[in-house]
Amino acid sequence: MTKDIIIRGFKQEDLPAMINIWNEVVEDGIAFPQEEMLDLESGADFFASQSYTGVAEWNGIILGLYILHPNNVGRCGHICNASYAVSSEARGQHIGKKLVEDCLEKAKEHGFKILQFNAVVESNTVARALYERLGFKQLGTIPGGFRMKDGHYENICPYYIEIGG
Repeated sequence: MTKDIIIRGFKQEDLPAMINIWNEVVEDGIAFPQEEMLDLESGADFFASQSYTGVAEWNGIILGLYILHPNNVGRCGHICNASYAVSSEARGQHIGKKLVEDCLEKAKEHGFKILQFNAVVESNTVARALYERLGFKQLGTIPGGFRMKDGHYENICPYYIEIGG
């Protein structure tokens, strides 16, 4: 199945599946800082406002997505940020890796020089291992930087990678 997954830009008809996947991660409360759920209107605006929004598709089914956007403005505008979401039913199939790799290509196409993750939760060991395998470097640890859904605080680990070219 993994070899048949394509990563492409999102289409309007993808929005219901994308919103469900995004909201699933938000609802889990252990990885995304957002707390508000998206609906069709806010989701359409949110995904369209990004520099790029990509989806992972298999046989017409959306399994995951990513958003890419500037991390800052002006003199730091060459640094981008991204978020990734994979449906709980599709995890463990290397979809995240495909999303990150595509994101790096799109970031380069958009003229970004660095991709930085501001708030990778320390206990998100699967994502951290993936980022490190792909060459991201951890910048340090911010103690108690993320409030989990149950109210306790966990450390966050910022990561970055220089984008070639």
